[in-house]
Amino acid sequence: MHGGHDHHHHDGGGGTSADHAGAGHNHAPRPRGSVQWQTPHRPHGEQEPIARREADVDLVEAAFVEGFLSASDPTSFLRLAQVPFEATATDGIKLALLRVEVDAVADVGSVTPHLGGGSFRYDPLPARMVSRRKRLRFIYFDGQGPRPLDLAEVRALTAI
Repeated sequence: MHGGHDHHHHDGGGGTSADHAGAGHNHAPRPRGSVQWQTPHRPHGEQEPIARREADVDLVEAAFVEGFLSASDPTSFLRLAQVPFEATATDGIKLALLRVEVDAVADVGSVTPHLGGGSFRYDPLPARMVSRRKRLRFIYFDGQGPRPLDLAEVRALTAI
């Protein structure tokens, strides 16, 4: 008898009762993969592209920013990274690379909407909770105006 009840754990496969026991049976729950149900730092209304995103693209972008900012020849760095100077977008529009932008961003406050909307609560973040990151954008000209793309979108371009 354990935990106020008496029964056997049957696993049918020769394992132990710990193989099936979870929380409430004096065992830690099995580790589960993390689930991300929201995307932090995405501008309001911007949607995740339907095409599968490259795994760990945030880490790839961070490494790109680090290398690009320290490169003695940024143009050669872009060639080495296979960033096309002229390309065709997935919608068939011809693009020409104008510039690479790296912005330093620090989130220093939090907004929580009140029930029913229409108002919100603002809280400045303590120093240990301030998040800092660098945002990478490639600015292409599409014949009408500038078109900002992130690294994953640039990797989906077809070089001319």
